[in-house]
Amino acid sequence: MEIKLGKYRHFKGNEYEVIGIGKHSETLEKMVIYRALYGDGGYWVRPAYMWNEEVVRDGKIFRRFTYIEEE
Repeated sequence: MEIKLGKYRHFKGNEYEVIGIGKHSETLEKMVIYRALYGDGGYWVRPAYMWNEEVVRDGKIFRRFTYIEEE
């Protein structure tokens, strides 16, 4: 599973920038480190396995995040 650094669009429309991949300190699970490109620009983490998964919303299937450009 490859997760590139750079900009992504969430299926709900907001944009985010992946700034790195880290590990959970207890479980060593891979985590995506990213920041919002709107509002206060907060930093977030999400389990890497969730990053490229598909989401079903209103009977339609979407990629949770879609890559849109490199840093």
